[in-house]
Amino acid sequence: MNNTYKVIDESSWKRAMHCKIFRGCVEPAFCVTFEVDITNFLSKIKSQNLSFTFAMVYAVCKCANEIEEFRYRFLDDKIVLFDKIDTAFTYLNKDTELFKVVNVPMKDSMIEYVELACKIANDQKEYFTGPLGNDVFQCSPMPWITYTHISHTNSGKKDNATPLFDWGKYQEKNGRMIMPISVQVHHSFVDGIHVGKFADKLQKYLNS
Repeated sequence: MNNTYKVIDESSWKRAMHCKIFRGCVEPAFCVTFEVDITNFLSKIKSQNLSFTFAMVYAVCKCANEIEEFRYRFLDDKIVLFDKIDTAFTYLNKDTELFKVVNVPMKDSMIEYVELACKIANDQKEYFTGPLGNDVFQCSPMPWITYTHISHTNSGKKDNATPLFDWGKYQEKNGRMIMPISVQVHHSFVDGIHVGKFADKLQKYLNS
């Protein structure tokens, strides 16, 4: 874990009660699936000859980083807020049809990020390089199907507050390219309003 964070003083934190209530739940995470319009985004990355997957990881993680609630984590029984969250994503080995989990630090520009992600993903030989840090967003593209709902495996670690992002196969609707995307978050830190803010930010970014 490399990123800096601050420890939250729960005695004066506005979210302390909400956090405590949801932390005690059997399943404290919730998952939302919605559609995004990627018409402009697709056109832009094709013109720049960028990988769609790596560009999408960047877009998702950039927008999530801009929302404070997505950067809270449990750490050594304390609540912390990270200054920045890096990325982790699944990447398929087409020969074995098994995926590897790749860690890439967040960068300031999409082009810089995509170049680095491409190099790290292709150079990495191992499927798993060790347990993921607390300071990542996990992305898992599923480009083979256009889904309307998704669920995730549950390790049983209730304090795992790492947000998960998935997206499916995009398709044309009324002349626009539409793609399903899912967000799983820990309810101790993130509510529906924050998922809504993320969806708005992401759509604006994809449009720009």
